[in-house]
Amino acid sequence: MAAKKKRSAKQLANDKRLGKMAKAKAKKSTPKTKTKTKTKIVTKIKTVVKRKTNKGGTKSPGVKRSLGIKSITGSKTLQKVALGVGGGLIATSLVNRFMPSSGIAKIAPAAGALALGGIEGLIGQFALNMFTPATGSNTNVAPQMEAL
Repeated sequence: MAAKKKRSAKQLANDKRLGKMAKAKAKKSTPKTKTKTKTKIVTKIKTVVKRKTNKGGTKSPGVKRSLGIKSITGSKTLQKVALGVGGGLIATSLVNRFMPSSGIAKIAPAAGALALGGIEGLIGQFALNMFTPATGSNTNVAPQMEAL
């Protein structure tokens, strides 16, 4: 077996200090007789009754949603349809203004609707054309005479 090393002066001083602390602790922990009187603590829980109040049907000022016009105009598809119809009307008016006797006048509304509203706009333009009567100048019909 290896011989034990001799402890340094610092280690010995620390051992002495710890020994004194242990001795003091042992001295304090000797049982002492004391008479204690226990007091009984009673806690009472008070219940609070919430009173009913008549607020007259007021609603919280949180999120307000109206189901009217806002939900209709908020639809992306309907916005595209409206753009298509508007684009078709603008294209028709421009072609009739600058090239009234051109063959492009027949496809101008569809092209304008497709350009501004996409497929949804084109479908909306065709649906509008189904419900509106065809207007235009027909040069083959003689004008009627008015009665004076």
